Amino acid sequence: MGKLLYPRLAWQNIKGDRRFFAPYFLALLGNVAAFYIMTALAVDPGMSQLHGAMYVQSFCFMGMFIAAVFSAVFLLYVNGFLMKQRKKALGLYNILGMGKSHIAAVLFFETLFVGGAGIVCGLLTGLLFHKLVTLALYKLLRFAVPFGFAISWDAMARTAILFGVLIGLTLLSNLNKVRVSKPIELLYGGQVGEREPRTKWFMTLLGVLTLGAGYYIALRTTNGMEAIAFYFVAVFLVIIGTYCLFTAVSIFVLKALRANKRFYYKTSHFIGVSGMLYRMKQNAVGLANICILSTMVMVMVSGTLSLYLGTQDIVNRQAPSDLTVLVRYDPDEAEPFDPAAMLRFQEGFIQDQGYSVSEDLIYSSFTFTVGRLPDSSYTTENDLVTLGTAITTIQVLTQDAYAAATGVSLGLEAGEVAFGGEEDVLTIHWGALEGAGSFGRSDLTVAQHLEESLSADAAVSDTSTLVVADTAALMELYENQKEAYGEDSSWMEWQASFSVDATDEELRAVQQAYNQYVRDDAVFAGTGKWWSCGWTLRCDVEADAYGLAGGFLFLGIFLGTIFLMATVLIIYYKQISEGYEDKARFEIMQKVGLSREEVRASIRSQVLMVFFLPIAVAAIHILFDFNMVEKLLTLFQVYNTTLTALCTLGTVLVFFLVYGVVYLLTARTYYKIVER
Repeated sequence: MGKLLYPRLAWQNIKGDRRFFAPYFLALLGNVAAFYIMTALAVDPGMSQLHGAMYVQSFCFMGMFIAAVFSAVFLLYVNGFLMKQRKKALGLYNILGMGKSHIAAVLFFETLFVGGAGIVCGLLTGLLFHKLVTLALYKLLRFAVPFGFAISWDAMARTAILFGVLIGLTLLSNLNKVRVSKPIELLYGGQVGEREPRTKWFMTLLGVLTLGAGYYIALRTTNGMEAIAFYFVAVFLVIIGTYCLFTAVSIFVLKALRANKRFYYKTSHFIGVSGMLYRMKQNAVGLANICILSTMVMVMVSGTLSLYLGTQDIVNRQAPSDLTVLVRYDPDEAEPFDPAAMLRFQEGFIQDQGYSVSEDLIYSSFTFTVGRLPDSSYTTENDLVTLGTAITTIQVLTQDAYAAATGVSLGLEAGEVAFGGEEDVLTIHWGALEGAGSFGRSDLTVAQHLEESLSADAAVSDTSTLVVADTAALMELYENQKEAYGEDSSWMEWQASFSVDATDEELRAVQQAYNQYVRDDAVFAGTGKWWSCGWTLRCDVEADAYGLAGGFLFLGIFLGTIFLMATVLIIYYKQISEGYEDKARFEIMQKVGLSREEVRASIRSQVLMVFFLPIAVAAIHILFDFNMVEKLLTLFQVYNTTLTALCTLGTVLVFFLVYGVVYLLTARTYYKIVER
């Protein structure tokens, strides 16, 4: 009987305090299931066999690491809430004669029951949803959906070990709290109040400055390279500012509201403001966590969704037809490259393989990279080590080529150019050509501004497009570039895109046959001299692009779901803990004459104020962050601002809807506790 006492007490405690244990169990279950699914995808050997899936597995390993770190922090954080509410019960055991060793035994069995059940049920849930998540992921990546059901024993073992260790750490933390606490502290530990906090002027100033600096960086970012260089700096400043905002600035605001007699001396405002002011120390961190997690969810989902929905535009730009041939050459060679001969060679080879082919787009251009100097002018120096990330890639082509690629006729006259990108790129210091002239030409006039870059490749640099009137102007700028860069100058590029009457697999087979055929350079006789000649298949570009964008979106949704779950749980425990703390206070107020309607009004005012303050601040963060997200997306060749804005707005509205549902559910729990 004695041996069964502690397990029985532990089970009775779990049933009696299920309002506290159930959310903890669900949080553990959710984290276990999420980690198992991500690990199973990361170690799945079949995933590596799929074209374009290399990005996804990299993202899955990244998601594994983030999920493991987050689970550790989150479970310890939630365990702190749980223990705070259970201090009275543990203190009562101590008062009734149980020693700390006996309480430790009860805690051990509680942890064993809840932790063991959470890990087992989490693994079962992970097994159940693994197939569903795999189907959704394959759908995002546009892969053929695999059949069958598989269990990843490797992922199961890793998950069980990780969460077994985490549960053990929470138990050690709880045992240590019991060891160092006195019985009276345990008995009344959940009822310890807060003194009125002082106005922290330094922290208030720090919060205003860091938040303002983060917002300033976000608004002043003008291109993708600046965004990638300063994004995490801005995020770090905003996080510091957010914690300071809720810790110090909130106290300053609440005291200012208390000083406003017209506002403060109303029943609902008086109770709400005074209650928040005296508990702001414990409220501040929770509110800041909710705000930051909410912001992270909305930024990740909206950004990755914008990238995914804009992927088709990226594919169309990189591979306008089924097959694209790219030849790099130097026009100054003694035996110049012959585009017409190369065109006949390429079409003839495809036709010899038994497929019909038609020309879609043929044009020449050249692309080079420049570096930004501290005075905002540009130079031929483009070393990343020297210049950091201040580089820009410029593509130069004729207006006929631009019209063929986009269908837009520019109507440029001699000496006129159209430009897409940062305007100050037009003034470049080119060695002997250094001066005020644009690209060594003082007579170039920017007649039109292009809405977006025509550059096809996603790269860690800003991209700009320069369209000139004719081939003579194109060749003159090419020679200027060649003279300035010397051995590091760029090649001229000839690009031809074809439509081929073949399936994706047939095209890949044709490409393999082509690679075998061109091993003998003699087959290119008559095409002139050139440096490289390669094929790009649209199906491969599409697989890679959707692999990258789909992987990002999957990771964004996965982490967003975990962070949303954490947000909901923090809100729930916050409502419960504050409900029990406020219950006695509102009972006293009713005894001294406060009506039931006034109690409900004051409760509603306080809950609304506390609940919607973090989401309001998160919405402001999103508003200021939009510019940086938009600039970051340009590095992936996503220039559709309208699409990004709609994805951001849609994500925010959906999140607000979910947040409102959480409010209704958790507020009801708070009301029941307070009005009981």
